[in-house]
Amino acid sequence: MNTIILANYRVNKDTMALLSVAHPDYHTIAIETDRKLYIRKTPFQLIKAACLKGGSTYEGRRAAVTYLTGAKHKVPIPINPFEQIYAFPTSSPTQFECCWIFHNHVETISRYQQNKTLITFKNEQQLKLPVSYYKLEKQMYRTAQCIIRFTHFSNEKPFCMPRNIPELIHY
Repeated sequence: MNTIILANYRVNKDTMALLSVAHPDYHTIAIETDRKLYIRKTPFQLIKAACLKGGSTYEGRRAAVTYLTGAKHKVPIPINPFEQIYAFPTSSPTQFECCWIFHNHVETISRYQQNKTLITFKNEQQLKLPVSYYKLEKQMYRTAQCIIRFTHFSNEKPFCMPRNIPELIHY
């Protein structure tokens, strides 16, 4: 099999997971709804770039989620709230083993073996991760909270000045 390795990758609505791998030629396997891609950049580099393309920095998105939800560790990230692209890390984003799962594609999570979890995506693909069921369940919950907060926040009407500002009359 000839593996095509990409120098870069753009996170999109079809991205289901970014897996961190130890390979001399690539650092990420991007799992999409209908294909796997091999990328030279790390998952964290791809997440940071996707945040910028979505209108903010990773640090800005992270700070907003912390402010709105109180989450401080393994914070889910609204990569592009307008396109409903939200992802969560499976461990600390600075750790090599951290993978990113895209919430809207997850159908179910279930216990697989001790400290392992099976993710079933909506397209029936499955992914086994060496992460406890409890941790992934908590991340799914945190991401759902994040989605609710950002959806509510983005649906608020922005403050606008009235068109006709009355003149002050001085007596």
